Amino acid sequence: MTIREGRPARRRAARTVFVAIAAVVALTLTGCVTWFIPAKSSTISTPAPEKASAALQPFYQQKLVWTDCSSGKQCATAKAPLTWNDPSAGQVSLALIRQQAKGTKQGSLLVNPGGPGGSGYDFVKDSVDYATDKTLQSNFDIVGFDPRGVGHSSAVKCFDPKQMDDYLYGITPGQRGSDQWIAENTAISQQFGAACAKNTGALLGHVDTVSAARDLDLLRAVLGDKKLNYLGYSYGTYLGAVYAGLYPGKTGRLVLDGALDPAASNDEVTKVQAVGFESALRAYLKNCLTQKNCPFSGTVDDGMKTISELLAAVERSPIRNSDGRELGANTLVTAIIYPLYDATAWSYLSSMFASVMKGSASVAFTLADGYNSRNSDGTYSDNSTEAFTAINCLDYGYDADPAAMRAQAAQLAVAAPVIGPYMAYGDIGCATWPYKSTVQRGPIAAKGSAPILVVGNTNDPATPYVWARNMASELENGHLLTYKGEGHTAYNKSNSCVNNAVDDFLVGGTVPPKGKTC
Repeated sequence: MTIREGRPARRRAARTVFVAIAAVVALTLTGCVTWFIPAKSSTISTPAPEKASAALQPFYQQKLVWTDCSSGKQCATAKAPLTWNDPSAGQVSLALIRQQAKGTKQGSLLVNPGGPGGSGYDFVKDSVDYATDKTLQSNFDIVGFDPRGVGHSSAVKCFDPKQMDDYLYGITPGQRGSDQWIAENTAISQQFGAACAKNTGALLGHVDTVSAARDLDLLRAVLGDKKLNYLGYSYGTYLGAVYAGLYPGKTGRLVLDGALDPAASNDEVTKVQAVGFESALRAYLKNCLTQKNCPFSGTVDDGMKTISELLAAVERSPIRNSDGRELGANTLVTAIIYPLYDATAWSYLSSMFASVMKGSASVAFTLADGYNSRNSDGTYSDNSTEAFTAINCLDYGYDADPAAMRAQAAQLAVAAPVIGPYMAYGDIGCATWPYKSTVQRGPIAAKGSAPILVVGNTNDPATPYVWARNMASELENGHLLTYKGEGHTAYNKSNSCVNNAVDDFLVGGTVPPKGKTC
């Protein structure tokens, strides 16, 4: 099972126990770039001079038309090739939103919240002050964008809301890991993949991160920047590292916060994340046991035993919610994971555990729905589930051989006895995907790049600290900034030490001293 990384934390748990993070824009399949006639109130970006092939020049030299769209922000749409190796095969739309620099502008700062599948457009539109502080907003145009496949850009589309409910919350018959259980999940995954292929079209085979990184270079150029300034959170760190590997000479100032190790395989990612969430759960219990209304008693180990028993209980006998959905172990794991991304949300976790202990599923479904972007009326506010799966299925290799998955499940149960058993068998979701991955995971050195700042939390559950250390060491010019604390990602949510170091780097190019810890 692969954890979806993102900020704000939005994750999901599929029936095959993947744990993961918009309006759909139709893919335009034409042989030429479609330009827009500017409205009278619009402004136009002048693209930076760029050496590109004749087939790519129309894309790199397109002029972005910005129109007022939200609370003083401006929106635009760029066009990119559907297939970078064959620019004539069609095009995709990339949605952008920007808040113009409030002081002296020194360029654009592109921001990605993670996922994969998180909307950078909505991130900047709805929470620019969470994404960046006032210093960055003074010096840069803050630009949010939706990568291909995501949200307001040409987007992956699969199930309708009712089908998505069954996919995310349905109870799989049979004992977990049995032949029957695997066969049922395989059938559901095949149905999901077939729906994605039918409703998305050719785009589904081209939402990999390498293609998104090439789009990122295009956006840099059409914004008028000779080099890329970038702030990527969680999965966004992988997108930034891939960009640096492809275009080391075009790196400006890149900050990668909550790093994902590019060299980690799907199995390695699952194991490290299972251990990370187990550690965060223990930290929650340690804090909870000092509180008056904690639903647990005794020691941290006692609390972990109780949680394990709760998971086993709902696995055997799901709790029916008032809307008819049943709370099984997968959904309960989602409800547990969601508040672990941020220590300030631990009180919600206590309320949820107390509720489930009394036989109620309502609070657990509220948390799981928040994680899955499900609205109270049963609709979904974005396509993050579809995009997460589609991108990851192209970015990793998978092995759905039952013997291999059972061996991994045994390893996870040892490494993370409470959470681990429910994070196995995730390979099922992508092994039957309509498009196969061709990516070979490995370290990214980005030789010849400008300095790249990697930020890591010592107890980050979704992107554990070891990945930040690995990424910083793998990059030829990587520099590690450490935050000692809980939660997922550090910039603009931890302390002034981290914020000042990141601001000084992005604004002035000052690299923190080696071993800098906050």
